[in-house]
Amino acid sequence: MATVTAAAVAATAVTGLSGAPARAQETEVLAVDFAERTGDFRGGATGTLYGFGDEGAPTAAVVNGARITNSSQKAPYGTQHPSGDAVKVEDGFFAKHGEDMYIYVQDYYPEWPYNGGRRPGDDRTYDQATGTYTAEPNGVWDFLEVVEFVAEAVAVDSDRPQDYVFIPYNEPDGGNWYPDWPNQKEQFLADWQATYEKIQEVWERHGLGHARIGGPGDTRWQPERSADILRFAKDHGSLPDVFIWHELGIDNLATYRQHFADYRALEQELGLDPIPVNITEYGMLRDMGVPGQLVQWFAMFEDTKVDAQTAYWNYAGNLSDNSARPNGANAGWWMFKWYGDLAGSETVAVTPPELNAVDTLQGIGAIDEANRRATVLFGGTGSDVTLDLSGLDRSVFGGKVDVEVREAALTGAEGLADTPRVVAAANGVEVEDGRLSLEVPVYDRYAGYQVVITPDSSRDVEADAQAQPWTAVIEAEDMALTDAVVYTQDPQAGGGWKFLASGGEDVGSFDKATSRAEWTVDVPEDGAYRLQVIGGAPGVPGRHALFVDDTAAGTIQYAADLALNANSRWQYRGSAEVLVDLTAGEHLLSLRSSEDGATVLPNSDITLDKAVLTSVATESTVYPAATFRLEEGAALDWANGSDRGSAALQGEGRADLYANAMETGYYEIAVDWATAKASSLELAVNGAPATGFTADRKGRWHSSATVHLVEGINEIELRSPEGATVRALTTVRDRGADDAAVSIEAEDAVLLGSAAVTALADATGSNASGMAYVGWVGNGAANAVELPRDGFAAPGDYDVTVYYANAELSGEHDYNPQVVDRLLQVTEGGTEVGHAYFRYTYSWDSFSQRSLHVTLTTGDRPLRLGNPDAWAPNLDRIVVSPRVIGDPVTERR
Repeated sequence: MATVTAAAVAATAVTGLSGAPARAQETEVLAVDFAERTGDFRGGATGTLYGFGDEGAPTAAVVNGARITNSSQKAPYGTQHPSGDAVKVEDGFFAKHGEDMYIYVQDYYPEWPYNGGRRPGDDRTYDQATGTYTAEPNGVWDFLEVVEFVAEAVAVDSDRPQDYVFIPYNEPDGGNWYPDWPNQKEQFLADWQATYEKIQEVWERHGLGHARIGGPGDTRWQPERSADILRFAKDHGSLPDVFIWHELGIDNLATYRQHFADYRALEQELGLDPIPVNITEYGMLRDMGVPGQLVQWFAMFEDTKVDAQTAYWNYAGNLSDNSARPNGANAGWWMFKWYGDLAGSETVAVTPPELNAVDTLQGIGAIDEANRRATVLFGGTGSDVTLDLSGLDRSVFGGKVDVEVREAALTGAEGLADTPRVVAAANGVEVEDGRLSLEVPVYDRYAGYQVVITPDSSRDVEADAQAQPWTAVIEAEDMALTDAVVYTQDPQAGGGWKFLASGGEDVGSFDKATSRAEWTVDVPEDGAYRLQVIGGAPGVPGRHALFVDDTAAGTIQYAADLALNANSRWQYRGSAEVLVDLTAGEHLLSLRSSEDGATVLPNSDITLDKAVLTSVATESTVYPAATFRLEEGAALDWANGSDRGSAALQGEGRADLYANAMETGYYEIAVDWATAKASSLELAVNGAPATGFTADRKGRWHSSATVHLVEGINEIELRSPEGATVRALTTVRDRGADDAAVSIEAEDAVLLGSAAVTALADATGSNASGMAYVGWVGNGAANAVELPRDGFAAPGDYDVTVYYANAELSGEHDYNPQVVDRLLQVTEGGTEVGHAYFRYTYSWDSFSQRSLHVTLTTGDRPLRLGNPDAWAPNLDRIVVSPRVIGDPVTERR
């Protein structure tokens, strides 16, 4: 067996606590046998409950990158939540990877539990045309009328009704109508039959064939209830098309596999063919956004080849706390993305140190023979990991392989996670008898890891890893602290009703004028560095002062984070970023609650989790072909020696990649590619064509263009109708090009109708630029903000980036904040050129950014921002940026 130690593999290691490489106390072994196949990759564990709010919340790039295949949403016209209507979000869901849209039919009711927890009787008469009702009986069970209205709405309003699954009952064993099984069994079974038949009746009326129905939807695995329901449904021709129950809590990481085995055994006992399973709610608060936790759930569900949906604990439209900001990734999102990258593979046998154990090392292994690519995802331990890899077939991988290890470390629910760094890489490692031992240093138990193994490629993976920008990280509890307190965040406290802290601890009580946290760090060169602080500003924006070597160096401005209750207040963490110039050598970075040591800054009592310092002098990220998603016949090409391992594109073949931008602005997008003849390469960004490159003959080429990217995830699609091979795509930040953008403070724009300026007091701690914003926009076409065409007086494609606040809530719920996504419409001379929904920002004083693409056809007609039908978000600043500046350049290599 070839053994590759951490020292030999490591090309660039993210520095760990106190600036030293992260080390653990012991090593655990994860065995992966690529010769033992366990089935086609299913990829259904990235499902989500109410992960979608309104159209574009979350954005298409975030949804597609996470490869969401199934989601449960609100019934059409339902009143349980103000957003999340299945039909309204279906276009974005089905656009790329969406397969099955589930509907919680009972979410037609506004109350939780539904109808006050009581089974409805016949007290109402529903108007099937509108869904409204009068309070009088009509001889029809009230819920049956609701079921008919919901099914009819999907049949008529949806473009994809055949891809819906109806869930008539959600948690009927809990507080929803049928908790007393001995006394309510017969009633439930009769009701199941009635609702099943009603849905089928509607489908038959519309010629839609068989309607898919899921159930029973119990709060947990209920063997007695499940047996009774399946036995009855078999006898009455009403078997569910998808069998559903929930796996919530901490111990479910240990008990789920037995529950699943018991279910399959029950099917056999009853003489039933296997029914597809969807665990439509799984995980606790503590699991969301945490790659080392999520991979444990993913592994179980992928092993059993079921679909599963993250539970909805907070608000709709953020993938159950697995995305950050309106368009960003947190660390958990990257685990979703890595898992989705396995599409088209076969899974393989993985042996962890202990199976069916809570909070332990678990993993997923997969092999894509067509592309000669093997992947291991793992996490869940604080110990270093030895990967014992076997079954690396010489006919697939050859005698030598390239290895790359990427790390996603916890950034909090709202903390922006950059593209995961390569923390270890090796070129041409010899494989003996199909075996390879790889030692991976682990940052902490909440981090997740991706290992990609391919045949020895023409790309120097070690050199690419070494070329990454320098970075260092420190846990807040390891900083030098003054008048602040270290708190332990037990991952199993409160039954999992909490959010986790990197390293298991954070720093709070940062509420005195003398509170400070300091970090001595040695930087390698003169230049600009980005300091990112992961911390929680509970419900309001706040500030810290930054000092470098005891000299004031700026303000760290935090946006507000969720502070709904004790489970989120202080624990729901975001991130703040600031650029600072440093000279080479040792520096003391100091975060302080006061600028003068006497006066506390507004809302400075912010929990601190960790800090990351990254060089941005040359801020580049390489996306190699080995990490591309290859669609429509595109594949990795291992036949061409000089470009082996490149992605071969031809005709409709497409490569998708998801590039993170820590800042909205201009980036050089550079592509290394090759052609066998004259050809072209087309590049689309965030769903719209951006630029193209042309080669006039056979050759190897380096092409580049300056393209506007938006904060967070940017979906990049590459095509070459005539044929080409792409080795890698690289993004390089170009701050000098930002002068091409036009920034307009909303208060300096033309205000129409009720639109009015509000000045913000410094005491709010707001992150509004100029401490003012424009509100009362919308709720009528006359109430708008107008932008004259100063500085962008040319037709063409633009990104409009809006800095906004939206803290609107509607209705009440036991635990979900009832957030409203506000719509903003952009018109040019009265013609709509774009619109987008703007998600919740936690506070009216806290501003986020959301970008939308527009194509302008004139050079003089003003842009108008508003909403004729409802209130638009409050507007702080608008930045209009040409999507591409200059001409693309192609050079022969």
